Amino acid sequence: MLTTLKPISLPADEADDAEFTKALMAAFMETGFAVISNHGLDQSVIDQAYAVSRDFFSLPAETKQKYFDPEGAGQRGYTPFGTENAKGNETIDLKEFWHTGRELPENHAYAAIMPETPSVSEVPTFDTATRDLFEAFDALGARLLRSVASGLGLPRDWFADKVRYGNSILRLLHYPAQTSPPPEGSVRAAAHEDINVITLLLGADEAGLQVRPRGHDDWISIEAPKGSLVINVGDMLQRLTNHVLQSTTHQVINPAPERSRFSRYSLPFFLHFEPDVQIRSLESCVTEDNPDRYPEPITANEYLLERLEEIGLLKRKPG
Repeated sequence: MLTTLKPISLPADEADDAEFTKALMAAFMETGFAVISNHGLDQSVIDQAYAVSRDFFSLPAETKQKYFDPEGAGQRGYTPFGTENAKGNETIDLKEFWHTGRELPENHAYAAIMPETPSVSEVPTFDTATRDLFEAFDALGARLLRSVASGLGLPRDWFADKVRYGNSILRLLHYPAQTSPPPEGSVRAAAHEDINVITLLLGADEAGLQVRPRGHDDWISIEAPKGSLVINVGDMLQRLTNHVLQSTTHQVINPAPERSRFSRYSLPFFLHFEPDVQIRSLESCVTEDNPDRYPEPITANEYLLERLEEIGLLKRKPG
């Protein structure tokens, strides 16, 4: 019986963090997901991001296409409908999305890896609204990682210098209304795990998110109460913790027939390590009962590129 998908209240005072950390780590070990209440994100910032998301995706296809870079592996700007697939699944997901990335200081060493985000002229407040939400998510993610560090027995600021200039992205997601039956075998987002460290997700206006934790055969629907958000472990954190914390398979299923005429929008934030960070199993997570699954370290950027190729966003050039 799962007990960890009830909302966990984030304390305003970090000094009073022990119970939150205990509940968060239990959720991450049992399901890989947690629902967080009292997250502190400004509702006006959230509302503005949803508004510009709807405005952008309602633009004509040829206008949105201006913001698509076929060589960019979907890491910044627009990615059209029917482009991404889940790892190991050849069926294309029924979605389109936008990525806003980190703004780097001028002449930063990561500039060649982390390109600038295009500016959208057709939606006047788009750039400001998406940047404000990115920064709010980034700060909240850093706060949550301090609790994760404590839960792993690490110094509280252990993640700080590893994510400060991380290749994190804010995704504006649009699953269009299904005015005709979707192709057989397709869903809005096929079963997958996230690539990154942790994902923060503001509740969508339409249902559909399901998770399948380790050891469970059935899918569990996650419906975050209004004013809360969902957070989950990504593959990078699972690898770092040698699977002590689990990156859980999840999907977004097609709507019930009575809801098919409604689009679905969501706002996930994928928090990443800095590109040069070496991901290797923490010593405290390697035991006789849980031997090291990853004896060879890999950089965060190498790992990201591998996964982008697997989900069809990156096309490797021959040779």
